[in-house]
Amino acid sequence: MSNKNQTLGEFIIENQHSFKYSSGELSNLLNSIRLAAKVVNHEVNKAGLVDIIGAAGDTNIQGEDQQKLDVYANDVFIQALINRNIVCGIASEEEDDFVAINSINNDHQNKYIVLIDPLDGSSNIDVNVSVGTIFSIYRRVTPIGTPVTIEDFLQEGKHQVAAGYVIYGTSTMLVYSTGHGVNGFTLNPAIGSFYLSHSDMEFPVDGNIYSVNEGNYLEFPDGIKKYIKYCQQIEDDRPYTSRYIGSLASDFHRNMIKGGIYMYPKSTKNPKGKLRLLYECNPMAFLAEQANGKASDGFTRILDIKPTELHQRVPFICGSTNMVNKAEEFMKEYSS
Repeated sequence: MSNKNQTLGEFIIENQHSFKYSSGELSNLLNSIRLAAKVVNHEVNKAGLVDIIGAAGDTNIQGEDQQKLDVYANDVFIQALINRNIVCGIASEEEDDFVAINSINNDHQNKYIVLIDPLDGSSNIDVNVSVGTIFSIYRRVTPIGTPVTIEDFLQEGKHQVAAGYVIYGTSTMLVYSTGHGVNGFTLNPAIGSFYLSHSDMEFPVDGNIYSVNEGNYLEFPDGIKKYIKYCQQIEDDRPYTSRYIGSLASDFHRNMIKGGIYMYPKSTKNPKGKLRLLYECNPMAFLAEQANGKASDGFTRILDIKPTELHQRVPFICGSTNMVNKAEEFMKEYSS
């Protein structure tokens, strides 16, 4: 039974027995993410007071301008994970390649890899809009005792052992799942602890919110265009409400609570899609399915897609099950 006075640390310890690989390592890994999130939260909250906002002057592997807080968050999360001596490898949106990590004795005994978007929606920092961190955790597939390889990172999303996100907004929340439902924890800034605030989170089966960048409408596939028009029709429980923040974690979080659909389809500008499969779409798809929702590229379950490269992009449709089903119907009907 959930306890609203329960801290995240207490919750992790109490529920680690339900994890089939229970050995304490995953709990330590989640605790290192919790610690890094608090450090990043502190920096995000004072971003307007210090020289931490704005572009860092570099671009990442995606060709996107790095923000100063992108670089800061990336360093904080990587260092926190290395310091706990739990992971054997890390892949980040901000790194060209994966980072291989030796255990203390250089014997490559660590079992977990982490894929992370350290600061999702960082282009919103300068205008004081919510940003987030998205993370995904797998067990390595190469033999323990050997160095980690790209094979460990190119796993289907269905093999995730945990995933989650942090939202740095009006309040700071950490939401995660280890395959036994989704729970959310809100940071009490006065004492620096996350407390269980949203237990057993689930998407409503139906919703009335659609989240998509309609400025790209003319570049979308016909199926998405038709679905958007469907959302706007005055009929039955429609028109739906359009809400789009531009931070994946924030849009996902709102839709999970209120009921809705998030779409970032392919376009003529981004024919393969814009969002990254491994550290954006897979973790959110894992959470969606654990929360009674659905995630798709318009035709295929996200968690069944076999990755072929570290920074692979895919179309992404995610949210309340009936809404995603309807979007898929339009995609299939109007696919060329």
